[in-house]
Amino acid sequence: MNKLQLIGILVFFSSLSAFGQSNEWKTLNEKEYSIQYPSNWELNQSGQMGTSFILFSPLSSEKDKFKENVNLLIQDLTGYNLDLDKYVEISEGQINTLMTDGVILESKRILSDSINYHKVIYTGRQGVFNLKFEQYYLVVNNKAFVLTLTCEESQFDDFKLNGEKILNSFQLLE
Repeated sequence: MNKLQLIGILVFFSSLSAFGQSNEWKTLNEKEYSIQYPSNWELNQSGQMGTSFILFSPLSSEKDKFKENVNLLIQDLTGYNLDLDKYVEISEGQINTLMTDGVILESKRILSDSINYHKVIYTGRQGVFNLKFEQYYLVVNNKAFVLTLTCEESQFDDFKLNGEKILNSFQLLE
């Protein structure tokens, strides 16, 4: 192997870690759910912004000012008589009215063997950041589970694979 090939291999592997990729994964097990995430992502269970958890990716460089993340919000729907269709309708309305320059790019129902959920991908601005979001909505036993992947719009494609792997690892335990 010549020096140029070796440098190419090193650059390739360092770029994987720079984009939050990790071969080792951890599992967060809670009473109602479990989820898997790369071991180099930071788990925050402080309840920040009403979340059950936030998983923060490592920064990709010294210039990077935004940590891509996955979070879970659980909402009690008792007394509201909301099914998944109505919940999606309300959530999409909030994207369009509460998000600065919010644009829904994709909205579709996903039917799998184990669970029925709705996937929404949208963009919008928060402060100085142009962001892209991928959300999964689940409504089960009068609770809404909202899983969200949040990325800088320019970084979304770099994080999409790992982000969706995290989102798709989510399992309800009750």
